[in-house]
Amino acid sequence: MPAFDALGLRAEILRALNEIGWTEPTPVQAQAIPLLLSTERDVVALAQTGTGKTGAFGLPLLMDIEDGQRGVQALVLAPTRELCVQITGDLEKFSKYLQGVRPVAVYGGANIREQIRAIQRGANIVVATPGRLLDLMGREAVDLSTVHTVVLDEADEMLNMGFQDDLTDILQTTPPEKRTWLFSATMGSEVRHIAKRYMREAEELQVGERNAVASAIQHQYTVVHARDRYAALKRFIDAEPDLFAIVFCRTKHETQELATALIKDGFVADAIHGDLSQAQRDHVMGRYRARTLQLLIATDVAARGIDVNEVTHVIHFDLPGEAESYTHRSGRTARAGRTGVSLSIIGVREMAKVRQLERMLRTHFTYVRVPGGGDIGKAQVVAYMKKLQDVEVDHDALASLLPTAHAELSAFSKEELIERFMSVAFNRLITQFRDLPDLNVDLSRKDHTARVERPSSRERFSTGKQMFINLGSADGFDKGKMLGYVCGVSGVQGDVIGRMLIKDVYSFVDIEPGHFDQVFNSFKGANYKGRKIRVDEAQGAQGGPRGEGHGDRPGGGYRSDGHRGGPKGPRSFDGPRGDFRKREGHSDGKPRFQKRPKR
Repeated sequence: MPAFDALGLRAEILRALNEIGWTEPTPVQAQAIPLLLSTERDVVALAQTGTGKTGAFGLPLLMDIEDGQRGVQALVLAPTRELCVQITGDLEKFSKYLQGVRPVAVYGGANIREQIRAIQRGANIVVATPGRLLDLMGREAVDLSTVHTVVLDEADEMLNMGFQDDLTDILQTTPPEKRTWLFSATMGSEVRHIAKRYMREAEELQVGERNAVASAIQHQYTVVHARDRYAALKRFIDAEPDLFAIVFCRTKHETQELATALIKDGFVADAIHGDLSQAQRDHVMGRYRARTLQLLIATDVAARGIDVNEVTHVIHFDLPGEAESYTHRSGRTARAGRTGVSLSIIGVREMAKVRQLERMLRTHFTYVRVPGGGDIGKAQVVAYMKKLQDVEVDHDALASLLPTAHAELSAFSKEELIERFMSVAFNRLITQFRDLPDLNVDLSRKDHTARVERPSSRERFSTGKQMFINLGSADGFDKGKMLGYVCGVSGVQGDVIGRMLIKDVYSFVDIEPGHFDQVFNSFKGANYKGRKIRVDEAQGAQGGPRGEGHGDRPGGGYRSDGHRGGPKGPRSFDGPRGDFRKREGHSDGKPRFQKRPKR
């Protein structure tokens, strides 16, 4: 692989590349840069996402920008505002020591007057989304008659997003003798059509196999029942303490609901989708790039242009409809020479999709099981021990305690100290995850409908242990707040709490029989905002608490959904968290966001 200084770039550009740590070009850069510098013909370059395409077209582009020449000399079109911002930022870094290079990003969602002023101040490179550029052209705020180079970045995605007519309108206003460089991860019929229509005898450059996925990515899938997808997602996160991931959903609504549920369960997550303002998107992406977010929940469109090299996992909470979308999603990981994992959480009916993706992408998908409690516990323990190895000891703060510690512990050997430390520090953690049910579908059965043996919600609450409490919606309680309150007072985990019926001034809470006494006794003498809490044991299917009638119907019987009157509602995810990490949440594992809106 040649070095950058062997590719014919200017000394000022090489100096900037050296400062940002670019020492060797990627394969697409090594092949594209000499070609783009030497030919006057149009070029179609096919390379996977994350292989350095911005440098491949950006560095040759800067070589042809002439200082002192008025007007826009180069136009870069990209499908999303995130990608526009990323490309513009890279061009600014590359051109740090070049005189007169002024790139400007224009995209929807930002102040158009500010963008117009930036162009009027002498922008000679415009990086734009098609929609906003057409708006500026309609206002006669940008003149493309002086453009000598047009770059279509992520061309396949622009076509998938419906920008074909916009591209036609834009390209018709540029000079016919311009050069056009088309960069794409895939070469579908639409991309081939636009290349044939708008490009002149284009040379084609292909790095890697066409429409293939990056070899540095491990493609995995797991099979669960639809109602367990959320619980399975949490298990995989818990089993990888160093995970730094993008989780993909199909719709904006589902993206936001998944992020909200994860946040309520104590994960550091946020969503990015088309309904966010530009300021909100910038805030979310700033947090993610700074790694103050562990999980970014995204739609396909919103994730375009996310250029974060450290992403360890791409998780497909919903499989995309097209192989090209899967390729683009997976390309968010294994960037800049790193490796990564692309994990699909699928239902039984989606196994055929995985096989189809394998054939189309010419790659192998490895089946993995949802981690069990033992796997998660061990992973958490190992991660904690690594933190112990890396911790910086504050000797001054410990100075007064160390003599006592040495005196108390000097009788133990090193092995005994380790064993006792493990017992004290990790017994609760191991116990917390030990009894988690198996979420994996039993693939050995022909109908694939049965999972490995696990107790159902009906079985766990079959004896009808139900607690009456004199708090309800008039006190500000909904199911989520009630779950958090009961668990906080009693110290039990959220998955021992069953269905809840919240009325105006009282509520009923199903509790696993084995934990009922613990919960019931913890409320003795309790107060809520100065008001004495009264609890009583309801009689399950027999009616209300002893000595009292309750419910909306005479006779106090259960409805088929387990509630005594009132509407049937989804379980909440507002439960408290333990000392270490997340827990499964609720007994049925069914999150609200799995009911997709009709489209």
